Amino acid sequence: MNKKNKPLFSEFPPVTTEQWMERVIADLKGADFDKKLVWKNLNGFNIQPCYNSEATITPLKNTGENSQTLVNYRTVPVCCAETGNELAIKAIDEGINGLIFQLTDTVPVVELLKGIDLNTITVAFELNKNVTTFIKDLVAYAKEIDLKGYINTGVISNYVTTGQLDNSQTQNIADLVKLTANFPHFKAITISGTEYLDSGANQVQEIAYTLNALVFLTEQLKTKGIAIQDVFNNLNVLLAIGLEYFVEIGKFRAFNSLLAEIAAKYGVTEYANTITAKTSIWSKSVTDAETNLLRCTTEAMSAILGNVDGVLIDPYDKEFKNPSDFSSRIAGNITTILREESYFGKVSNPVDGSYYIEEVSSKIAEKALELFKAIEAQGGFYKAFENETIQQQIAEIRLQKLKLISQRRTPMVGINKYPNLMETIDSSLLSKGESANPKVLTPRRASLEIEAIRRTTEEFVSATNKRPIVELSSYGNLTMRKARAAFAYDFIGVSGYNVLQEKSFESAEQAAELSAKSDSDVVVMCSSDEDYHETALAFIKTFRALNETKVLLIAGAPANMNELTEAGLDGCVNMRSDVIATISSIQSKVQQTIKS
Repeated sequence: MNKKNKPLFSEFPPVTTEQWMERVIADLKGADFDKKLVWKNLNGFNIQPCYNSEATITPLKNTGENSQTLVNYRTVPVCCAETGNELAIKAIDEGINGLIFQLTDTVPVVELLKGIDLNTITVAFELNKNVTTFIKDLVAYAKEIDLKGYINTGVISNYVTTGQLDNSQTQNIADLVKLTANFPHFKAITISGTEYLDSGANQVQEIAYTLNALVFLTEQLKTKGIAIQDVFNNLNVLLAIGLEYFVEIGKFRAFNSLLAEIAAKYGVTEYANTITAKTSIWSKSVTDAETNLLRCTTEAMSAILGNVDGVLIDPYDKEFKNPSDFSSRIAGNITTILREESYFGKVSNPVDGSYYIEEVSSKIAEKALELFKAIEAQGGFYKAFENETIQQQIAEIRLQKLKLISQRRTPMVGINKYPNLMETIDSSLLSKGESANPKVLTPRRASLEIEAIRRTTEEFVSATNKRPIVELSSYGNLTMRKARAAFAYDFIGVSGYNVLQEKSFESAEQAAELSAKSDSDVVVMCSSDEDYHETALAFIKTFRALNETKVLLIAGAPANMNELTEAGLDGCVNMRSDVIATISSIQSKVQQTIKS
């Protein structure tokens, strides 16, 4: 082979797995490899930190193809045809090529779609009332047009969130399939899986339950005279996008592969479904809401790399108010930039051949197929939901996720890590932390319990016109006191209290005396373990002799915590601390002290 055709980097010898492991183990300096580097995912499988050609990986088939005509959707609420049309035209002017009209009832199709070129703009309709009448008008209006998009009657969404299954909707869907028979690019059947992920499910559950629901609806439509081929040709699948970037890429690829397997079981080898991905509710925040823009961007990236046909990005402020013109436009710009400037919509399947992605995709597909089969063996989707098997399985994963968030092992910027202490927020926008009905699925933010902590603070500030002050009292070893002060600043900042910058003192005695006399409501001791061993007990005794009411905490985990607690220490903040339990305890004592 001449130099011109020489493979890139061929002059570098390949590194074997054995060589890589030797180097990693040496760098870990005795630390446990599995604990430090292996990702124990909540989907039930472990993800290694590195894969190469030596790995035994069987790539999935039928993982979809990167969409060269990716649809950038925007939701258009329709209170009347005129207003809906104005919002739609505005969206198109801002670069949107896909419109999802949310209708509460039918409106005149001609007025709603006036001035919209249906040859270039994809249109979808969310409607479960008088839907057949509306689609008849749409078909008549678009009879000379290659209509593209879908209709979502919410048959599965409504069932899993209310527990009520409207059997008449099956006949409506069958009628829609027949009405739109001459529009191969307009999908009459939408199966939604967003409710699972947004209720706390993992990716394996989202895939499995969505496919179970598809089988259930397919069997229902068969009784209405709809051919299986027509079901798959008319299918649009709506899936949520979570924060686990690589896992989400694998999820969409795995879904495509399993969908092909199920179609094959029905004797369908070729079909023309679409997959629409929507940014999740679960991952969004009300506090430091602008960080939602970053979450939406990575979510959209993973969905596009996972070979979806369309992406719907919610405005970053949707969770706490009606989206503004600015937030709506920015949301649409994210997909436009990824598609046009980052070439995400112009490169054919860029993740194919990645050992890491192939392994993740295969593992997700394997686990999802196992769960799918288990649900079918128990009687299928409807029976599993009626006896609450699905709800209970999701609840187990949700509790694990919330525990990781509360322990800050799953970091979420602006929620449990790096809170914006300059931000003031209306308490009415924050959750009260109410419990949901276990018999149905309730899409929600993962941050609700932490929001309830912040709400407690904001309501207290509103009632007393005083925001509690936290003082970081540091002394001793320079490196450790600064590190622990920074940790405490970040940890307690979640409460919404006024956390002051670190105050450094020359000695523990000075720190105790001045902190006890300051205007602060909470004091956090910040130093090294060695300093704590020598001076923590004296610090607490000196502090309590001067002040019996302030909350006194220690940053770290001293070995003699029982002794320190008996002397007057209220608690500690460290890597093992639960942010909800710890801050709730602080709030309780602070509010009691201030009110008294």
